[in-house]
Amino acid sequence: MLILNRKKDESIQIGDDIEIKVVAVEGDQVKIGIEAPRSVDVYRKEIYIKIQEENQEASSASDELINLLKSFKKE
Repeated sequence: MLILNRKKDESIQIGDDIEIKVVAVEGDQVKIGIEAPRSVDVYRKEIYIKIQEENQEASSASDELINLLKSFKKE
């Protein structure tokens, strides 16, 4: 993990297209702004994990449905 110190109004550049800027520091909260192409999905980590879990559950349900449909075909 790369750790960088930044102050208010300072930025971090990722590649040519993504800029992360420290917008405000208030107590133990840091507000950041992210400029990225619309084609880049940006999520809070906890939301990203939830999406991954739900996608996995949906995929698992699809596998179960396919197996159920296959069993009907055999009869």
